[in-house]
Amino acid sequence: MQTFKRAAVFADIHFGNKGNSRQFNEDCDRYVDWFIQHAQSQNCETCIFLGDWHHQRATINITTLQHSLKNLEKIAAAFEQNHFIVGNHDLYYKDSRAVNSIEFAKHIKNLNLILEPYHTEDCAFIPWLVSEEWKQLKDMPAKPYVFGHFELPHFLMNAMVSMPDTNELTSNDLTHHGYVFSGHFHKRQMKGNIHYIGNAFPHNYSDANDFRRGYMVLEHGGDPVYHDWAKMPVYQTLKLSEILHNASVLKKRAYVRVDIDTEITYEESNFIKDTFTSQYSLREMTFIQQRDITQYDSTDLNQSFESIDEIVHSQLMAVDSEHYDRNLLLEIYKNL
Repeated sequence: MQTFKRAAVFADIHFGNKGNSRQFNEDCDRYVDWFIQHAQSQNCETCIFLGDWHHQRATINITTLQHSLKNLEKIAAAFEQNHFIVGNHDLYYKDSRAVNSIEFAKHIKNLNLILEPYHTEDCAFIPWLVSEEWKQLKDMPAKPYVFGHFELPHFLMNAMVSMPDTNELTSNDLTHHGYVFSGHFHKRQMKGNIHYIGNAFPHNYSDANDFRRGYMVLEHGGDPVYHDWAKMPVYQTLKLSEILHNASVLKKRAYVRVDIDTEITYEESNFIKDTFTSQYSLREMTFIQQRDITQYDSTDLNQSFESIDEIVHSQLMAVDSEHYDRNLLLEIYKNL
């Protein structure tokens, strides 16, 4: 018996992100409304969520909880069946799923909250793995569809950093299945039978200039089709010369970092910022002064490269994952 006919699949919405930002939670509201409307237009009767409904592990702000509950109820009412996998951000303990931030949702009708591996005839639903559960997953009988929240090596965690091999579960352990769909890494990417479907919409500058965000439609027996949210907030990194040459590169609802590669005065920069923010309905525009390294000797050139290393070091230390050593990541980078 088929578990679904046409499924609408999304992941990593992270209610409460950015310090329980009201703007972020309202973006989540807008996303869910769009997701439901679009998925119903595609005749999807099933919703599958691949983990990280909430962002904060230790606490949930009351306003965030209100947004969260309202949208869970909307989704549960919109589809005939709903399968919700818990991700690592939904768990309080690193090595246990006993305490999670969406436990209250188990009382919502028509919502299958998946806290333990769950199997049907044609599907496997796998929450964030704890302890040595990955060893059991390696021997799992082949399924046409596997849905989970996996941390597989050699996939991009963000635009810059690839997940190292932790000597646990790898993509090779999953090749005997049909399609494997996962949340967790926010960049949409595919290798072989494994698809990281990406986060619901861009969350920060790690998602800059990548507008392939939204959800996936999967017809049983068919191939996945991705749909991007046209009205999502986005992050852009651009050069000032690009914007002055063609301002249409700016997108509505964008957070924009602008590298100043053209001489302008402080007054001119403020005028540009105010004009473009208003004209293109930007969320934010920040100017960053570039260093002109041609004005320095070779010692200064080395200094410039060291500052890049410092930036990478900072980003590596900020990456949020629970199954690798950040210092090992840094060592791998140094040896590249």
